[in-house]
Amino acid sequence: MTPKKQSLLKEASHQIIAGGSAGLVEICLMHPLDVVKTRFQIQRGKADPNSYKGLGDCFRTIFRTEGVYGFYKGILPPILAETPKRAVKALSVAGLGSGLTEALVVNPFEVVKVRLQANRDSFKVQPSTFAQARTIINTDGFGLRGLNKGLTSTLGRHGVFNMIYFGFYFNVKDAIPASQDPRLEFMRKFAIGLVSGTVSSCVNIPFDVAKSRIQGPQPVPGEIKYRSCFQTMALVYREEGYLALYKGLIPKIMRLGPGNINKVHLKVKTLSAFTYFLFFCGTTKKIF
Repeated sequence: MTPKKQSLLKEASHQIIAGGSAGLVEICLMHPLDVVKTRFQIQRGKADPNSYKGLGDCFRTIFRTEGVYGFYKGILPPILAETPKRAVKALSVAGLGSGLTEALVVNPFEVVKVRLQANRDSFKVQPSTFAQARTIINTDGFGLRGLNKGLTSTLGRHGVFNMIYFGFYFNVKDAIPASQDPRLEFMRKFAIGLVSGTVSSCVNIPFDVAKSRIQGPQPVPGEIKYRSCFQTMALVYREEGYLALYKGLIPKIMRLGPGNINKVHLKVKTLSAFTYFLFFCGTTKKIF
């Protein structure tokens, strides 16, 4: 292997390990907001008997009826998907391209996650992640009606978000001068990340709503109402109005805005510590 390829492999390995560690922390901290977002997206207007009145009501209801563990339903699938997702990001060069390839990797995990998050039973009686995955596979298989249901919506969600987020983030970051003060520099990156995440979320959330409706429980058991991405968007708009396509936007922004910049900050710290550890131990060449 040439020195250039070895260098690229070493850098990619560092990025995957650091990004995976930061992603794990971000998932554990922000997953309750993801559960709340999914609950809002799958409820069908005020006529839905299980409809939440607002963000506070959703948090209170989940805590009262499902306990604190209810906020961590479906947390294992995104944790399992984190390492392959980081590998895709490390080896991809463009925002849109990385988003599309990332969507292909994470979609089966998303299907299982949404099923678990939509379940309002007590955490103790809810099926495990692997039991839920087996049920989906045994009932509908691995295809677009089973473990890869809602793939088009996931492609749209990840592709649009990554394209806008990274394009906006790096253009604005280059336009605003960096600060020598570490605290001011962190605040600069935090503000840019928050705005980038907010703008990206506002644009891609209709895909997210469509994804949750397709992958979640259908209104009538045994009858498929939400079939494809744009058919679902049109149906939601026709039956519930355009605001329904923005359900879950607030918890999504609360999760992705600060979550992404915290992930970047943690990744930088982890990468620095990991590089120092390898240098100190003198094992860089042996491992990579």
